[in-house]
Amino acid sequence: MALIYYVTQIQFDFGAVQLLRQECQRVGIARPLVVTDAGVKAAGVLQKALDALGDLPYAVFAETPSNPTEAAVRAATALYRAQGCDGLIAVGGGSAIDCAKGVAIAATHEGPLTRYATIEGGSPRITDKVAPLIAVPTTSGTGSEVARGAIIIVDDHRKLGFHSWHLVPKTAICDPELTLGLPSKLTAATGMDAIAHCMETFMAPAFNPPADGIALDGLERGWSHIERATRDGNDREARLNLMSASMQGAMAFQKGLGCVHSLSHSLGGVDPRLHHGTLNAMFLPAVVRFNAQAPSVQKDRRLDRMARAMGLRAGTEIPDAIRDMSARLGLPSGLAAMGVERSMFDKIIDGALADHCHKTNPREASREDYVRMLEESM
Repeated sequence: MALIYYVTQIQFDFGAVQLLRQECQRVGIARPLVVTDAGVKAAGVLQKALDALGDLPYAVFAETPSNPTEAAVRAATALYRAQGCDGLIAVGGGSAIDCAKGVAIAATHEGPLTRYATIEGGSPRITDKVAPLIAVPTTSGTGSEVARGAIIIVDDHRKLGFHSWHLVPKTAICDPELTLGLPSKLTAATGMDAIAHCMETFMAPAFNPPADGIALDGLERGWSHIERATRDGNDREARLNLMSASMQGAMAFQKGLGCVHSLSHSLGGVDPRLHHGTLNAMFLPAVVRFNAQAPSVQKDRRLDRMARAMGLRAGTEIPDAIRDMSARLGLPSGLAAMGVERSMFDKIIDGALADHCHKTNPREASREDYVRMLEESM
């Protein structure tokens, strides 16, 4: 049976961050912990959010790493409790939002965080006791502001997913103005992350026509605006459409993802220095080729439908178009250029086979299939 759920309150416009205090009052947050990272703080974006809180008391945790960790969640949870906080505001990219979701669990649930991981059977253990969260994205990539999941590297170095509808932020404040001037390399990597989300969710086999429509529209917006946003960080129309593509990809997450993400989650755990969105861009061509043989993809002509949204003639053109786009955006030519070595393959594949996204790919991948995808992506 298909579960179709949409999703949370979204404030979307230039200047929307000014509604932050109002949204705190609406969801009952009187003393938030603001979770962010050093880059967002240094860029002055955090201060815009803090200014919007007015006289509302708050605490700040600004030590979120580029890939959120269980250790960071513990440190932020300790601050949350010490400061008597009653809710969370995440200001940043997917790392800050996912770290805040980890705190929402850890501050209100007993036991180690790993107990609540999806592949450990932890999703039903996450209850409505989670701390309320407002998400303010400052990049256009993960869409975590409207998603039910978080990805966190736990103490044993696995990169695990945590999923529950209780984790969906109570409000998503999507203000494209906060992304103006974002560096080109980060714009490109996060933008390709959003495009990967739209493509993988559209290829996922679950029956959810609304999610399919949202993903296709998001793909069209992201694909047609990512170069403009990367080339000119102050292109307001491009920034608005790229932020929408990011949000839309995550709204369609409920269909599931696939091998792009099972591989990037695993490799991101093996080497946390690697950027998730860049990894997705590297894996997409090989996974699209692999999925082209899936009966559900062929039956619904899903590659051709994606091609139309991308301005291509046929689905067979998609893998090369992705590689060409990555090159134009200045992203690496492949995994080897990112420092990935073949000696890592066994560990990457072990993690991919255990990842929650492995099970929702439209075609089941074997160990040998993953070897071929990795080789193609080098």
